[in-house]
Amino acid sequence: MSVANDRSVMSGAHAVEWTTLALDAPDGLAVVDAEGRFVQVNRAATVLCGRTEAELVGSPAPFQLFSDIVISDLGLLEDGSGEHVSTWQPPREAPREFAYRALPVSGRPDLTVVAFRDVTDERHRQRRVAAVARSSAKLASAGSLSATLDVLAREIVHTDALAGVQILTVDDNDGLRIMGSAGFPHWPDFFDRLLECRARGARLCMMDAYERGEPVVVPNRWQAIRKDPAWQPIHEYLRVLNWDSFASVPLTIRGHTQGVLNVYFAPGQVIGRRSMEFLHAMAEQAAVAVDYATLLQSEREHARREERQRLARDLHDSIVQQVFSISMQAKSMGVLGGRGDVVPTDAVRRIADEVGVLSRTVLTDLRAMVHELRPSSSAQLGLEEAVRALAESTENRTGLRFEVTFGPGLEDVAGDLAEDVYRIVAEAIHNVVKHADADKVVIRARVRGHRLTVGVMDDGCGIEQESSGQAETYGLTTMRERAERWGGTVQVEPRPTSGTRAQVTIPLPLPTLG
Repeated sequence: MSVANDRSVMSGAHAVEWTTLALDAPDGLAVVDAEGRFVQVNRAATVLCGRTEAELVGSPAPFQLFSDIVISDLGLLEDGSGEHVSTWQPPREAPREFAYRALPVSGRPDLTVVAFRDVTDERHRQRRVAAVARSSAKLASAGSLSATLDVLAREIVHTDALAGVQILTVDDNDGLRIMGSAGFPHWPDFFDRLLECRARGARLCMMDAYERGEPVVVPNRWQAIRKDPAWQPIHEYLRVLNWDSFASVPLTIRGHTQGVLNVYFAPGQVIGRRSMEFLHAMAEQAAVAVDYATLLQSEREHARREERQRLARDLHDSIVQQVFSISMQAKSMGVLGGRGDVVPTDAVRRIADEVGVLSRTVLTDLRAMVHELRPSSSAQLGLEEAVRALAESTENRTGLRFEVTFGPGLEDVAGDLAEDVYRIVAEAIHNVVKHADADKVVIRARVRGHRLTVGVMDDGCGIEQESSGQAETYGLTTMRERAERWGGTVQVEPRPTSGTRAQVTIPLPLPTLG
């Protein structure tokens, strides 16, 4: 940029004389003083900054200038042009990003001329492409679905400087549940309040997107919600975000809508074509993650079935051998008795002892097989009855005392969710029997704030800080996988006095009403 020949310094003033060419240049031109304040601007600069010349002159410029060195916290543009980047915040508008170069004014070391241009869209495009690439790569090494979708939500918020994002998926009971989010505070009774809003007549735009399978965009959504008394139950929740407009994009898997991506835009952000293209791309990534998790869960269930069949075969073979041994001992007893001679007491005692040991071993193996391979107990009995039956049978078998308390609302926990919760409780009880050396187990389950919480507490020796048993580690991993399938968590920790507490917390789905 050559401007030295087109200007002359005005004596005694922080100003330079612009040529007509400089005034009408397509890029912004500004003179900045040693304190980093605007001294002069051309017409393009006022348009880019969204303020008049009178408003800009004397106000801080967004450029980092030190003598003849240009420094930017955001670094250079990624295209290698050598331009630095800074952020400008216009009043009542979304932030803008400027790429700029600087040139000192000849004879005036206290003044610098800066040429700058708006690269907001360009930078957004670069970040969006990078975000899609990063999220695609993360799917290959994804952990639980909820953790993956949380990362994806944060990626979307960071890339486009959004106020907040929610990713909701559909469960087997056709209910929506939040599986990933960013920007939102934790509010346990959010779903309860949302349902209350719907009962009051509030329109849930995300349900429109889900049912139609098409994106829904609502400008100035927060203004309308704030004025509508039907939304009063979640005003406090939504007020935490600094947002204005709203968009909901469906997650489509194999031609069917399986969830929605809810986006809350910051004030001043424009929902344009490129923004929606990016959201569609990220919704596709979320759909891929959901589909991947579903397929992975199916494979795990298949592996579990195979493992159960293998265990059943092993137990069957073991039991058959033991029963065969019992029958052989019985025949031996018959042979001895059939001789008509007096049977030695030592021989009778030895055979009886062996039969007793074998029969107790068979009984133990059979009981273990029943507990391990019981098919869908919760589906047949309901969650509460299945857990009570498990506690009763374990009490009879081991002598452990059980206290089981179920609160209201558990009758709605059914299907695969109930089966997974039952299996988590069964694994926790199994760990108590195997490791805790306990006398009593307390099981408490309740639904509060649209969240299911089940705790299994014992008075045993307590959990070790680092488990060295492979089977225990596998069991805890299985418990966590079952909970994470529903967006839940499992915590296993020592109790303050003695023993161990295992607690599973799972958010219940949002019903798709009428």
